[in-house]
Amino acid sequence: MSVQHWTFLIVGLTFALYIGIAIWSRAASTKDFYVAGGGVSPLANGMATGADWMSAASFISMAGLISFMGYDGSVYLMGWTGGYVLLALLLAPYLRKFGKFTVPDFVGDRYYSQTARLVAVVCAIFISFTYVAGQMRGVGVVFSRFLEVDITVGVLIGMAVVFFYAVLGGMKGITYTQVAQYVVLIFAYMVPAIFISLMVTDSPIPQLGFGGEVAPGVSLLAKLDGLHAELGFAAYTDGSKSMIDVFCITMALMVGTAGLPHVIIRFYTVPRVRDARLSAGYALLCIALLYTTAPAVAAFARVNLLETVSETPYSAAAGDGAAAMPEWFKRYEDSGLLAWVDKNGDGKVQYVAGAAFAGKPDFGDGRGPVGQRMVLNTPTENENELYVDRDIMVLANPEIAGLPNWIIALVAAGALAAALSTAAGLLLVVSTAVSHDLLKRTLMPAISEKNELRAARIAAACAVGIAGYFGINPPGFVAQVVAFAFGLAASTFFPAIILGIFSKRANREGVVAGMLAGLLFTGGYIVYFKFLGGTPDQWWFGVSPEGIGTFGMLLNFAVALGLGRFFPPPPMGVQMMVEEIRVPRGAGEAHTH
Repeated sequence: MSVQHWTFLIVGLTFALYIGIAIWSRAASTKDFYVAGGGVSPLANGMATGADWMSAASFISMAGLISFMGYDGSVYLMGWTGGYVLLALLLAPYLRKFGKFTVPDFVGDRYYSQTARLVAVVCAIFISFTYVAGQMRGVGVVFSRFLEVDITVGVLIGMAVVFFYAVLGGMKGITYTQVAQYVVLIFAYMVPAIFISLMVTDSPIPQLGFGGEVAPGVSLLAKLDGLHAELGFAAYTDGSKSMIDVFCITMALMVGTAGLPHVIIRFYTVPRVRDARLSAGYALLCIALLYTTAPAVAAFARVNLLETVSETPYSAAAGDGAAAMPEWFKRYEDSGLLAWVDKNGDGKVQYVAGAAFAGKPDFGDGRGPVGQRMVLNTPTENENELYVDRDIMVLANPEIAGLPNWIIALVAAGALAAALSTAAGLLLVVSTAVSHDLLKRTLMPAISEKNELRAARIAAACAVGIAGYFGINPPGFVAQVVAFAFGLAASTFFPAIILGIFSKRANREGVVAGMLAGLLFTGGYIVYFKFLGGTPDQWWFGVSPEGIGTFGMLLNFAVALGLGRFFPPPPMGVQMMVEEIRVPRGAGEAHTH
């Protein structure tokens, strides 16, 4: 069967599974909708957390970033992995013992302030919409490439599936769907990695293949460095970022991801505090399986791309009898994720260091007959002619390596599972922020459980619609604003939660001021350098916008602790609550209301 037929079959089966689970696990109460009834087993919750954590960014983009950035790309691997460890050790058990449904719930009650709750609601909604727009766009791109439908149609299909199990099942439906999605995405990630590792290094374990030999006495990384040197790229194993920037980016990703509300809420779905710790451990194992494989996938993809593309004739007629560019190359050209301009008119793809052109070329009227591209007729010896979108590396890797069609289709299903699982978790955060934190806890405290559940479903439906709109019509800065979301989480939620757990003296005046200070500083820095023309030579201490969340976090801590000294300590009841959260009694039932 063709790739398209295999994709229809595998994706159709997985979607039918997700919808079947949603029908089976329909939420009947607000507790089911918000925290899956609090009765999820640690293993199931660990797998669901892994799926929730590993979005399209982890499945598709991380290996692509490492593939092109080499050593510098490791900041994403370290930051996202370290962020989960930080969350599991410092936050999850204590928040579970606190026993509330949401992060704004914790912030509002711990800091005895509706203002703090509202600031947390705004932050949660902003972070969630930032991420979910990217997930829906990823769904559209995968559908566009593999099912050969318009991106808009792909987004609408993804919206329909997420709408069904997020609105119908709430957290209960999402949890058990995410367990299935984890199985799909990890199988889809590991199978091609194992195949390609065997082909490249004769090792069936990608993690060992990454450090293995591709020829007697020649390691995979040494070969990559050699290929890079031949084509003028910087060595794959060398980094160009300053040490302080590497540290700040890694730290911002760590504390930013540790403060992301859609993952924190997962630890409220287990019966006991001890189960929260167990599920954190299971989730770490589930996440580590993909994250330790990603550098190997990146290296395999980079070697295959360089060996396949460079100096290869675009078509049989253009070359000297050598094999022409394979079909996968032309298919990704058609999707807009890869582009070639023949600058020297030799009919061969010249892939060397440097920008291919100012952005992807719009062939428009200049596009010739099928199988041809614009020829600029400006002979050059060493000028790059190829644009490659980094996000295609995981999706195209099986095709570049010539793996069977069913594996290519499996990767598409895995990418969709990763995007949809995270999208569902984020949409639930928006839904609960509106129905529980805004309505139940702020505007309409007398609302009945039935009406609260109805409001949650309406909010989830509206959130799906808004997310779909931004997936179909993404603002030009969607990719850039991801850095803003990490910085926002790092500079607002993380200090507020840490101080809320470990400092009885932290009060509402200091923490609210700290959250606002971190938000304004981090947001202003990123907006200036991303959107208002700031240049890298103006970076403070050489720290990029991606890493400035670290400074925003430190500013938040400084303001919260410093300013808080000028105001009274929290009421005694709040201090006793903080003391109770920290008491290491993990086996008892945690109160949930």
